[in-house]
Amino acid sequence: MQAITVRDRAAGLAGLSLAEAPYPHAAENDVIVRVHAAGFTPGELDWPATWSDRAGRDRTPTVPGHEVSGVVAERGYGTTGLTVGQRVFGLTDWTRNGSLAEYVAVEARNLAPLPADIDHTVAAALPISGLTAWQGLFDHGRLAAGQTVLIHGVAGGVGSIAAQLAREAGAQVIGTGRAGDRDTAQSLGVDTFLDLQTDPLEDAGQVDVVFDVIGGDILDRSAALVRAGGTLVTIVSPPTVRPRDGQAIFFVVESDRARLADLAQRVRDGRLRPIIGAVRTLAEAPSAFAPAHRTPGKTIIRITEGG
Repeated sequence: MQAITVRDRAAGLAGLSLAEAPYPHAAENDVIVRVHAAGFTPGELDWPATWSDRAGRDRTPTVPGHEVSGVVAERGYGTTGLTVGQRVFGLTDWTRNGSLAEYVAVEARNLAPLPADIDHTVAAALPISGLTAWQGLFDHGRLAAGQTVLIHGVAGGVGSIAAQLAREAGAQVIGTGRAGDRDTAQSLGVDTFLDLQTDPLEDAGQVDVVFDVIGGDILDRSAALVRAGGTLVTIVSPPTVRPRDGQAIFFVVESDRARLADLAQRVRDGRLRPIIGAVRTLAEAPSAFAPAHRTPGKTIIRITEGG
């Protein structure tokens, strides 16, 4: 089969290439998914799990990508709950070959049924961004109606979904980004937009929850914006500066079949709209990782037409 592979960690983005790869093995409780569309995280070549298995052993050449939408091609021994030919979407395992391939092996529990009226390109934009947004806002941030949330990177894949979920929950939303993100933020219903290149971050005032996807100085400065009892949540790295009278939480997204189904239903109802910045072919995937080719929203790799 065709897949995007990388053999050398030191090569970085230059090591990504389209190549022939072995057809995956369906282990116990796995399914093999014929991939129709896939998503990736630009920084995943820096993740240790990209290069080693659960036992810490080198597993290069590796296939990146951890968001998948496609059709079940076969089931492993003991797999239940999904059938061959069924449309599915979800997360691939962090320490196994990923979704930038024609076929991928996935634990069945990490996949949810995909309704027939949701396109695969839309579904592939949901797993990491949607689950991260939900878990950051509600499971960790405990955001509630009437509260105020500051969402950094509001026009990105995670931030744009977080803004929509927060608005639906009855929260006031302050979003940050660059000047070119302002129109996207307004289309999402963000109450206040701050341009991180020109507007003082402190103009956000005191908020109940900060949801950060940027890290660095922005993360550090955000701690002072959290009011008493509030929460600073980030997916970048453990915070080194904490709110004076609140919590600071770093987390890694976890798969959740029931929540994936809920997100899909929100898409069907028109309550949630993933922002897809670009759709590329599998051959174009290596260049899509490059910073110069990134767009607001999520870049999706279309691998198989139809379905």
